[in-house]
Amino acid sequence: MAQAPRIDVETRAGTVRGSLTGEQAERITDALGQQGVWFAAPRPDAVKAPRPAQVWDLVGDQPHQGRTATGRAAVHLAQGHAGLTRPLIFADGFDYGPSDLDAMWSRLNAGAPGFLDRLRAMGIDVILLGFDERQTYIQANAAVAAACVRRAIQERRGDLPLVVGGVSLGGMITRYALARLESEGFDHQTDKYFSYDTPHLGAWIPLVLQQLAYLDESLRPQSGAPGQAELIRSPAAQQLLWGWVEGEDYSGPVTTASRLRTDFLDDLRRVGWFPMRPYKLGLANGAGDGAGPDLPPGTRVFDLHHDPLQLTARIQPDRGELQSLGAIRFGAPVWTSATSGVPAFDGAPGGRLDFWGRVADAIGLPVQEGFRSSCFVPTVSAIALARDPLQWQADLYQDLADLPKDETFLDAFCCDTGNSAHGEVSQVLVDWLLEQLAGW
Repeated sequence: MAQAPRIDVETRAGTVRGSLTGEQAERITDALGQQGVWFAAPRPDAVKAPRPAQVWDLVGDQPHQGRTATGRAAVHLAQGHAGLTRPLIFADGFDYGPSDLDAMWSRLNAGAPGFLDRLRAMGIDVILLGFDERQTYIQANAAVAAACVRRAIQERRGDLPLVVGGVSLGGMITRYALARLESEGFDHQTDKYFSYDTPHLGAWIPLVLQQLAYLDESLRPQSGAPGQAELIRSPAAQQLLWGWVEGEDYSGPVTTASRLRTDFLDDLRRVGWFPMRPYKLGLANGAGDGAGPDLPPGTRVFDLHHDPLQLTARIQPDRGELQSLGAIRFGAPVWTSATSGVPAFDGAPGGRLDFWGRVADAIGLPVQEGFRSSCFVPTVSAIALARDPLQWQADLYQDLADLPKDETFLDAFCCDTGNSAHGEVSQVLVDWLLEQLAGW
């Protein structure tokens, strides 16, 4: 029987905090720099976006865990439209804090002509959907998406069907929303669903960087500002990540460490897994040929020496038993981390994020350009390979060129020609999606 993927931490005195003197703790936080909330996208510079025809303030159509989520939608009408006629809802993805709809427009309207401009030139009204807490429960923000669908049907002139989807976690939020509405007997009138680099099977943030975020937060004096591990600790992160740890001292399984993930998957099955009515489209920023970026498993990325402090962090090793992942030493080791049975996710084909680069910049540590980014959403996850979301790691590097139709939960998908940045507007992907929408 295959070994359950797990992580094991050893410290000198039960916890890493208890293993350090005050001076040693200060040396570590000084070395890690001022990073704010780890892994949160940097705030964009001033962006320009056209004035929307309408802005909808949205309230989730039902609470989740006693909380009702809220959001906003910006309605950008197609050229020549005086009112909402052919609605396409495009939901924002995973990050910390509220969506910035102008920044979302700028990010998605890349290209010449821009992606969103091309949609509007086709007679499609673009509704950008944002959330006030992108890091909250998927089900809570799905209620906001459901409210947006209801509002679009109410505001629409005529009876042309909707297209509904999103980028990153936005594709999962809208997937759940449409499936839930169907399970409740509501006609969402959606003809096509799309997901743009959505982690249908799960996403990946390097386990050692998760640990360092917790460590940074635990050693740093509390200021009242959001903690360094706030995003990793969030409900959305726990629900979407294939591997998650609850703290810097945690030892145990990584795929089932959070009940929020297993409970969400059970809830998704309860509402139907995927919506049944719409034709389901998937776009993957990762390559489909099984080739990932050149990130040799176990390679040291960080090798920080601030005498007497030494901190190391490695690219995720490939399976094995008690494979070294990271360490902190003051002469002798005070904290070591190792994984067993965890595959080489960092170098898997998929949409990339610059996790390593952001941390290295904050530390002031030089890092090779090729090591700045690693896989966030594996290609097989973005194309919804027909696997159990807790047991699909054996297929990380699968060549999808001749994938049988019944091997994906989607009706059609497209992979990028290389491993582009997660959520990046790729010419290959945009052209394919516009072709799928032509004639709708």
